[in-house]
Amino acid sequence: MKRVLLVAIALVAFAAPAGTAVAKTSKADKQEAKKECRAERGTTAAEREAFKAKWGGFGHCLHQTAREAKAERKAAKSSATKDCRDERKADEQAFQDKYGTNHNKKNAFGKCVSQKAKAKEKKQDKKDAAEAETEKNAAQECDTERSADEKAFADKYGTNHNKKNAFGKGVSQKAHEDGEGTPDDGS
Repeated sequence: MKRVLLVAIALVAFAAPAGTAVAKTSKADKQEAKKECRAERGTTAAEREAFKAKWGGFGHCLHQTAREAKAERKAAKSSATKDCRDERKADEQAFQDKYGTNHNKKNAFGKCVSQKAKAKEKKQDKKDAAEAETEKNAAQECDTERSADEKAFADKYGTNHNKKNAFGKGVSQKAHEDGEGTPDDGS
C-alpha cells in the first residue's frame, strides 16, 4: 500500500499540468517540412551524404523541420498582430480603408494580420531555402576536396577517433563559413 501511494505521488508530481501539452504540428507545417527536407536532401551523392550526416534520416528532418515551421508560423502571426495594432493605432480610419474588404470594413484587422503574417512566412521560407542551398554547395565543395586527398580531408575535418565524421564536420564548417557574410535582420 505504501509503495503504491509513493508511485501515485511520483506520477502526480511529474505529470504535466493541464493545458501545458504541446500542440501538434499542422498538416501545412508537415507539408512545408517535407518540401524543405526534400530540397535539402538534394539529388547528388554528396548532398545525400551531407543530409544523412546532419539528420540521420528523412524522418528526423521532417520532425524537426515541421516543429520549426510551426514556430516560424506562430512568430510571424504574433509579429504581424503587433504590427497591425500599431498601424491601426496610428490612424484607424486609414487602416480600415486599407485592409477592410466587407461593407463596414470591420474585417480590417484580420485581413491585415493575415497579409503581414503570410509575407513574413514567405520571407522566412526564402531564408530557409538559401540556407539549404548553402549546405548543398558546401557538400559539393567537401566532396571535391575529399576526392583530391581522402586522408588529408579526414585529418583536417575529422574529430572522432577514426575520423569518420569528417564529411559532416567539413560540410557544417563550410556552410557556416559561407553563411557568415549574409546579413541577418532578426526577423
